[in-house]
Amino acid sequence: MRPLQISAETAVTLSKKLGVPIEHLMHMPQHILMQKLAELAKEESTPSTEENSTTNTDKDKDKSV
Repeated sequence: MRPLQISAETAVTLSKKLGVPIEHLMHMPQHILMQKLAELAKEESTPSTEENSTTNTDKDKDKSV
């Protein structure tokens, strides 16, 4: 299996976000990397939705006062 064809900057960024050493990342099978990226994207999109619902709740409280 050959290493992933990504730039050094991309490898460092992904390594930090995924919490995986660069050496492991570069030799990770592509389908596993894609799965981890999908999980990361899902986690990053979930908190923003929760923040919006909290903000909306605060606005609703202000209207009722």
